[in-house]
Amino acid sequence: MHFVYLLQSKVDNSLYIGKTENLEKRIIEHNSGKGYFTNRHKPYELVYYEAYVVKELSEEREKQLKRFGSACYALIKRIGIK
Repeated sequence: MHFVYLLQSKVDNSLYIGKTENLEKRIIEHNSGKGYFTNRHKPYELVYYEAYVVKELSEEREKQLKRFGSACYALIKRIGIK
């Protein structure tokens, strides 16, 4: 499976969008400081994820959300993030 996920910082409520094949491992990596952006805003909690069978679909969805356009804002509104 391929996952697109949304993390929210417990420190400043900033959001991080990413993709991975191992969701649990990747969240642990983010919270242990193994990413440039996420290291400065840790700890994080998983607030949303989507699972895909086809890798290319997950990559396209991640790009769509990372543009922080209408798709991202619709998702944020739908799941109730402030």
